[in-house]
Amino acid sequence: MHSGLLLLFLSLWRSCWCAPQQTCHPGDEHLGRCSNNVLGDKPTCTDLNLGYCNDMEYSRTIFPNILGHRSRLDAESGTEYLLLSVSHGLLNGECSPEIRLLGCSVLASPCQDDKMIKPCRSTCDTLRRDCAHAFEAIDMAWPYFLDCDRFFASNEEGCFDPLARLRARQEVERSGLSPEEPSTIIQFTYTANAQMYSLLKRTAAKCSQISHVYSIGRSTEGRDLLVIEFSNNPGRHELLEPEVKLVANMHGNEVLGRQLLLYLAQYLCSEYILGNQRIQTLINTTRIHILASMNPDGYELAASEVEDNRDTELTSQEVNIGHLLNGWTNGRNNAQNIDLNRNFPDLTSIFYRNRRSRHYRIDHIAIPDAYWFGKVAPETYAVMKWTRSLPFVQSASLHGGDLVVSYPFDFSKHPQEERMLSPTPDEQVLKQLARTYADAHATMSNNDTDRCGASFYRTRGITNGALWYSFAGGMSDFNYLHTNCVEITVELGCDKFPSEAELYPEWKRNKEALLTYMESVHRGLKGVVQDVDGNGLKGATVSVRGIRKDVTTAEDGDYWRLLNPGTHILTATAKGYSRVSKRVYLPNNMNKAGRVDFVLEKVPIKPDIDDHLFPTVDTWERFDPYNQFERYSEPDISEGGIERHEKPWWWNYFSQSGISPPHWLLRSV
Repeated sequence: MHSGLLLLFLSLWRSCWCAPQQTCHPGDEHLGRCSNNVLGDKPTCTDLNLGYCNDMEYSRTIFPNILGHRSRLDAESGTEYLLLSVSHGLLNGECSPEIRLLGCSVLASPCQDDKMIKPCRSTCDTLRRDCAHAFEAIDMAWPYFLDCDRFFASNEEGCFDPLARLRARQEVERSGLSPEEPSTIIQFTYTANAQMYSLLKRTAAKCSQISHVYSIGRSTEGRDLLVIEFSNNPGRHELLEPEVKLVANMHGNEVLGRQLLLYLAQYLCSEYILGNQRIQTLINTTRIHILASMNPDGYELAASEVEDNRDTELTSQEVNIGHLLNGWTNGRNNAQNIDLNRNFPDLTSIFYRNRRSRHYRIDHIAIPDAYWFGKVAPETYAVMKWTRSLPFVQSASLHGGDLVVSYPFDFSKHPQEERMLSPTPDEQVLKQLARTYADAHATMSNNDTDRCGASFYRTRGITNGALWYSFAGGMSDFNYLHTNCVEITVELGCDKFPSEAELYPEWKRNKEALLTYMESVHRGLKGVVQDVDGNGLKGATVSVRGIRKDVTTAEDGDYWRLLNPGTHILTATAKGYSRVSKRVYLPNNMNKAGRVDFVLEKVPIKPDIDDHLFPTVDTWERFDPYNQFERYSEPDISEGGIERHEKPWWWNYFSQSGISPPHWLLRSV
């Protein structure tokens, strides 16, 4: 039996000896771990003739190269070369041409006397540190052939710096510029949904020390509702640091706000890095959340219709107003045909119904159970859950259709009156917030009667929402009556889908207003409510005499109360604790919030009269009691019980090219 096995082994050995020996797996060969080159081709200098590498500062290269490509044809047929050819587009111009030049120095290293000169490891380390965020933003791994430890050499070993000439040229160009302050460069074009997600992720990765992105849910058609956050400690709430949110594109065909918030995110990131003191102070003292598109499905419909209009045969005059052909309705609603700004719980009617009752609490009004039996959009659900989850102080919702800032209430206090002044208890504070944005805008508050928004020139660009026109189920009223957050609605212009030529002028008109509005959160009062042992009291109530709208403390006992200058009497209380009042004077010239802390002592709990007079099943904590919307947050599970990981959008660049797909670019591998 053993002799039979020996004969079989010898037979197989002879057949293997005669066949071409390929002991190295193609994937390992590409990784440089081994080679199938049994003949041992002698490295030879040859002319550099790779199209995307012909601008290198040398003219001779060597094959086989460091990756095992035996010829120029091998190199051009590889995935590495394809990646370099599309890197500019994939990374949206970031780190270009640096990535390409560094890659070319590996694929086609300089050659002298038939010896390869490796690129410098220090150059690779620096570029990876500066550009890794660009790859992370598109969910792409750092390319294996740019591994600084494997394919690069130290200065002591003798190496070549592929970026030296580029840096020298850039230095000459910089020296010829006028000595002005550095500035942020933004591309003022429309951004498709995929581009928006990529841009937000790239921005957060570029400024990872002050920013990160997170999803609050998905749209009806499954698109992410992606938020980018800016803070000196991103990802967590800091004691006494106010939180601000900006929301745009609630109506899918009102697109200017979406673009402005994308520009704002890039501006905040870049200016912080450049050392802009104003931006650094804002981000170091404020936690900013930006939801550029609340209705990405509606935007997709509106944008596609505008694109279709461009493809038709139009006159030159019609081309110039092609953006207007979108109309006023297409794409406004979500994919379920729901108007998201009419889809929030109508808490304003509850407020009007009970406002005369001295014992009825009119802040943090609970969502009625009946609301959940109606048609609640997933976008509405996601924003409600988000708004409840963080201690937001103020907010702005960006719209289009006129040029004005409106403030709550949006629903008229008289059901038969479509246009009636319907103030909140914080009327003066909200008017001041609206005035802050309108006055900082380039044209919103001027008295030009021929401009967009001229009907509001008498009030200098602001209005009470219900006085303009009344509607129920709006987001601003929900914010005010259900949370501590106060929200204004900013109508950015009469053209809901302006041409790209208008994007930069609109950014200039609104940039200062956006910054000033975020800075205005640092007005009024803030503080901490604690027990005698110094522990923060969550859910304590802080009230202001004369304003029937209380705020509650956050997780660690901190609170914020927006107030105008003047004398105010504040009272803090919590269930099972004493009531403490303080008189506070806020001068006109304060440029930051005053601080008023409270220390409460424990007292015996007395029965609450409200529990007897107003028994109710509805409580503030009761949210989605029937779990109707949990499916929107469930992961996509395959038949084997494993969560699916879809290939990233750029995968088609390679999978359809006819070459071996580069699994080494997948971050999950």
